[in-house]
Formats: sequence, structure tokens, C-alpha cells
Amino acid sequence: MDDSPQPELPANLRFLRVLVTVLTAVMIVGVVVVVGLLVTRLKSGPAQMALPDQIVLPDGTRAQAFTQGATWFAVVTHDDRILIFSREDGRLVQDIPVSLPD
Repeated sequence: MDDSPQPELPANLRFLRVLVTVLTAVMIVGVVVVVGLLVTRLKSGPAQMALPDQIVLPDGTRAQAFTQGATWFAVVTHDDRILIFSREDGRLVQDIPVSLPD
């Protein structure tokens, strides 16, 4: 068997080997952090806003769609109106007619 010593790597090649090793370690840690954040954020889900118990619509209107904001909620009706209600007391704040151009 040959017991001769291994030749030493040049300095720039040693430096490159260290850089590749550090980059590999940083990438592994980064992937673990990103996966961990995704799991914790997706598991908690979006913040839930409380829905109103009931909505009193004007006579003759039927709800077609519902959306809400921080201080209001809106109902789109079948007769092409958007009714905006106050979240605090449920009163009708605004009635917006929807008209499409011909």
C-alpha cells in the first residue's frame, strides 16, 4: 500500500470548498424556516370576522351576495342594488344602484 501523504489543496480551492459548505448549510436552514413558517401560518387560517346574527332587508328584496369590511357589511340584491349596513347597529347606511352601460 502506498502511505504517501495526500497533496494539500490550493488555498483558493479550500476557500471555495468552505463557501460551498456554508452555502449548503444556509440553504438547508432557510428551507426549514420557510417550511416551518408556511405550516404555522396556514394552520392558523385567516382571522375570522363575526357575521351579523340577522340582516333586515327592505321589503321585496332578495339577497344575492354578501361581503364585509371592518366596520360595514354589504348585500347585493337581485334587483341590482348594493345595500351597505353599519356593523355596529345593523342600520342601512347606503343604497347604491348598479347600472351597466348598454
